Amino acid sequence: MTIEEAQQQVDHWINTVGVRYFNELTNMAILTEEVGELARIIARKYGEQSFKESDKDADLGDEMADVLWVLMCLANQTGVDLTKALEKNFEKKNIRDKDRHRNNDKLK
Repeated sequence: MTIEEAQQQVDHWINTVGVRYFNELTNMAILTEEVGELARIIARKYGEQSFKESDKDADLGDEMADVLWVLMCLANQTGVDLTKALEKNFEKKNIRDKDRHRNNDKLK
């Protein structure tokens, strides 16, 4: 599935099953919540925190997909074509960061 197709499927689901989009501020708060849930799993799986019993069955991929879902909702609501935005972002990084990381002594 392409990013464009995913945005279309999210839009279709929201407008049929989900009834309507939450407003942009609500979705921003939901995105923040989902990123927090992702961070909690990362902190426990790759960091020093131990898993709580309630977190032991957490699915990292599912949490990442939740973040992506809400981000696509926000993109749809605000008229952002994420494919074009990502392509433009790659162009920016390829120009701005062409040698930046290669010349970073901290990364050697």
